Amino acid sequence: MKRLISIILLLIGLLSCTGLVFAEEKALPTPPASPAAAEQASPAQPASPSTVPASADAAAPAPLKIDTGDTAWMIVATALVMLMTIPGLALFYGGLSKKKDSLNTIAMSFVTFCIVSTLWVIYGYTFAFGEDLSGIIGKPAKLLLAGVGVNSISDLAKTIPEYIFIVYQLTFAAITVALASGAYIERMKFSAWVLFSILWMTVVYLPVAHWVWGGGFLAKLGALDFAGGTVVHINAGAAALVGALVLGKRRETTLIPSNLTLVVTGAGLLWFGWFGFNAGSALAANGLAGAAFINTNTATAVAAVAWMLAEWIHAKKPTVLGLASGAVAGLVAITPAAGFVNISGSLIIGAAAGIVSFFSVAVLKPKLGYDDTLDAFGIHGVAGTLGAILTGIFADPSINELGKGLLYGNPGQLMTQIIAAVVTMIYSGGATYVIFMIIKALVGVRVDTEEEITGLDESQHGEKAYNL
Repeated sequence: MKRLISIILLLIGLLSCTGLVFAEEKALPTPPASPAAAEQASPAQPASPSTVPASADAAAPAPLKIDTGDTAWMIVATALVMLMTIPGLALFYGGLSKKKDSLNTIAMSFVTFCIVSTLWVIYGYTFAFGEDLSGIIGKPAKLLLAGVGVNSISDLAKTIPEYIFIVYQLTFAAITVALASGAYIERMKFSAWVLFSILWMTVVYLPVAHWVWGGGFLAKLGALDFAGGTVVHINAGAAALVGALVLGKRRETTLIPSNLTLVVTGAGLLWFGWFGFNAGSALAANGLAGAAFINTNTATAVAAVAWMLAEWIHAKKPTVLGLASGAVAGLVAITPAAGFVNISGSLIIGAAAGIVSFFSVAVLKPKLGYDDTLDAFGIHGVAGTLGAILTGIFADPSINELGKGLLYGNPGQLMTQIIAAVVTMIYSGGATYVIFMIIKALVGVRVDTEEEITGLDESQHGEKAYNL
């Protein structure tokens, strides 16, 4: 444990010192954005409506100006997305795990949010959303948020304070890392998870976020990802599968939820918070946010029913866990498409997500034999990939002129979506494997057999979730 603390303190110290050097170079405050600044805008994230001209004949970019309505909505949306990790995901995962491991499972989501919140303002934001550097990563000009002031506006969110945009994107980074924990619980050292959160956010999430949302090479290729199908779900899903394979199977692989009431509560909070996730990705209080909102709710409801029916036919009983899992699968699948498809598209995506994700969990996983504890890959990886690909088919330019899919005369978009999904999966999986090997050499990745039998609540934290 002392070794882990020393490693973490050394990493934070080095990063802080580096950030201070850059902060001194950027000491002068950034003046309010002007029309001239708007003309120098870098390539924008395709899904951001703030980058969409009012009409095709718009002659010149409008001055950047903070809009109070957009700002109010984005503050609320940011809080909603924060709610998705703690308590939403923490309760959802914690209720699914065994009673002796539920507190440890909750702690993994909680500590990840804290770690990412810290590292994001030190260096995460600038590497993900800084000025593009060769299509791979952002420039380190805003380490420790150097140059960001109360009147600053990002070219990627032109009507809200940059501070709000920074925190909003922070919440996405945090939940992406936390999602992967679902495949690792009940056998991973807490110290290993802390190191994983630091390294994976840095090495995997930041580059992928830049590739798709920060003006990187996938954005230039034309990949569509409204709210995180590629950046969040495929990314975390690939990491979940690789990590589960490296860790190996648990001694008791049967899923024994400790508290289904918590699972349903967590799922409900995820659904609620997801409106900030998807509708908030419009980055404005406008019609596109409304389209993303209704698409999100529709696809989620349909997916829950589709999973329930598939399970009813397959296992002869509809379970509450199945309803909750189907809802999450629908939320995942509609995420990349929420601001690009119409209601018909959302219905189809939701139905496909519920059925395909159910069979990936109930049929595919047992046949392949990997131990993805809470089906992080089976739901997030599979439904995220499905949603990303279907976006390339159903993207309707009447909803968002930046997205035109196969059904609307652009077959090339489907291939672009497939390329983006495959690139993300390969990079995330490969980098995750390397990260696990590094952690294994430093502190080890798996608890001892005795600690696993006792339960990670007591062996890792000296506590119990339930003192009954």
